[in-house]
Amino acid sequence: MAQAVEEWYKQMPIITRSYLTAAIVTTVGCSLDIISPYTLYLNPTLVMKQYQFWRLITNFLYFRKMDLDFLFHMFFLARYCKLLEENSFRGRTADFFYMLLFGATVLTGIVLVGGMIPYVSVSFARIIFLSNSLTFMMVYVWSKQNPFIHMSFLGLFTFTAAYLPWVLLGFSILVGASPWVDLLGMIAGHAYYFLEDVYPIMTGRRPLKTPSFIKALFTEEPVVMERPGNVRFAAPPPEEPHQD
Repeated sequence: MAQAVEEWYKQMPIITRSYLTAAIVTTVGCSLDIISPYTLYLNPTLVMKQYQFWRLITNFLYFRKMDLDFLFHMFFLARYCKLLEENSFRGRTADFFYMLLFGATVLTGIVLVGGMIPYVSVSFARIIFLSNSLTFMMVYVWSKQNPFIHMSFLGLFTFTAAYLPWVLLGFSILVGASPWVDLLGMIAGHAYYFLEDVYPIMTGRRPLKTPSFIKALFTEEPVVMERPGNVRFAAPPPEEPHQD
């Protein structure tokens, strides 16, 4: 069993493995009182006035207390982050990292701006950790890129992947969780999907092109398609003699 888990972990692509490891270590560290959540949460005042810039990153690593909800989000993080990195972003690690960076930036911006708007500022002020929203963003992007895959929710009913974010949003509301967290992930995910997949088709321009300095951080491996062993390709036809 332990060997199977180790093998599963080693086979994860680099971004998924790194994010999952950081999230588990941070959450476990807080549960054991090794790390204080008060040093991790998003606080614009402390970021701007006391230069605690690490909060812009650490608030995406802490998934609250270790309970069923934590296991639920770790499953979605490991599954959909891996699916995106291995399929949609296969051979494009830098592009996948840039997608996460874009999502984190959008989520942070929404919370900061929302905190300044009357009537909703109180709701946004309660959002101090955006880890769940970033995970939900990945679920949303995957569902938009794989809309026709059939899925089942707890064996109760089936639906296509295009409706997965809405099913999860409805489930969150039923169990009494705040819908804001999931809605923020959907907004960030739709912003990325539109700018990366829809807008280039409409205009021929790609506004989310990964910067060269981010590409320089990753060594892109060429995608090699393995030929099935039972498939043989026909030999090229013989060349006809050239006549003058």
